[in-house]
Amino acid sequence: MKDDSSVNGRIAQQVRLLRSERGLSLDALSNQCGVSRSMLSLIERGETSPTAVVLDKLAAGLGVPLASLFDDPASRAEPVARFADQVVWQDPHSGYLRRNVSPEGFQSPTRIVDVTFPPQARVTYEAGARTPAVLQQIWILEGRMEIAYGADTYQLETGDCLAVPLDAPISFHNPGDLPARYAVVLTTIARS
Repeated sequence: MKDDSSVNGRIAQQVRLLRSERGLSLDALSNQCGVSRSMLSLIERGETSPTAVVLDKLAAGLGVPLASLFDDPASRAEPVARFADQVVWQDPHSGYLRRNVSPEGFQSPTRIVDVTFPPQARVTYEAGARTPAVLQQIWILEGRMEIAYGADTYQLETGDCLAVPLDAPISFHNPGDLPARYAVVLTTIARS
């Protein structure tokens, strides 16, 4: 597992690069994603460990999947992501761990993330529709999760899979006494 400072450095580099590629100032990105300019500045300098909710807002504002914020901009696209090299990040608010399973920089519309979610923890993502559109499938590998998507709530047990677009607020809650583990498969839909 890479240390937090290394992961925060990756996030900082990637956010700076993506913002620059889009020709956005800190103020413009702040307005676009709903994250304060001062928080964006701290993130870009690698001086804070942003929460999952902040990173999700940032990814939505930049038009990329959240998983891409953990990519190393200097890495070569390889078709294999070795377990020892996969980036692991812990949300400082909920304590959930996410491992980016997919190879970095490999041009694919699909990303796979492995999540370990602590007992009784909860995370709510407020972002709505994405451009480009993103579909996600959440496959419960161990334990159980309660997922609220828009006005619907789903009780998921080991082996269950929920497929929903990222176009409405979504909340993840582990109601159990043991950690839950699930895979998230994200697919970006290219507009024609």
